[in-house]
Amino acid sequence: MTYKQISPQEARNYMETGDAVAILDVRTQEEYAAGHIRGSRCLPNEEISKAVRELPDKTQPILVYCRSGIRSKEAAQKLANLGYEHVLEFGGIIHWPYAELVEQTPYSGH
Repeated sequence: MTYKQISPQEARNYMETGDAVAILDVRTQEEYAAGHIRGSRCLPNEEISKAVRELPDKTQPILVYCRSGIRSKEAAQKLANLGYEHVLEFGGIIHWPYAELVEQTPYSGH
């Protein structure tokens, strides 16, 4: 299995369809708190094996991003290796052109 690389524009199109799309930010909790794409959940690349618990539907489209695109490619391949069928990697938030879809959350330090 492998993942598909898509553009930020294609990722936004997926997000706007209203379908059940999971958006994974594979950076650290601290990075996520500093700014992330609205609707995403933080699942650090190093903990991607937890996806099986958090994302039980292996047919659901999963959009994956990080800061620059390196960790997201690693995480996307790990997800594909775990049997996820629709893994879509769209690079890093530093290349995300839609500032209106970025939000911050307080980091509690857990």
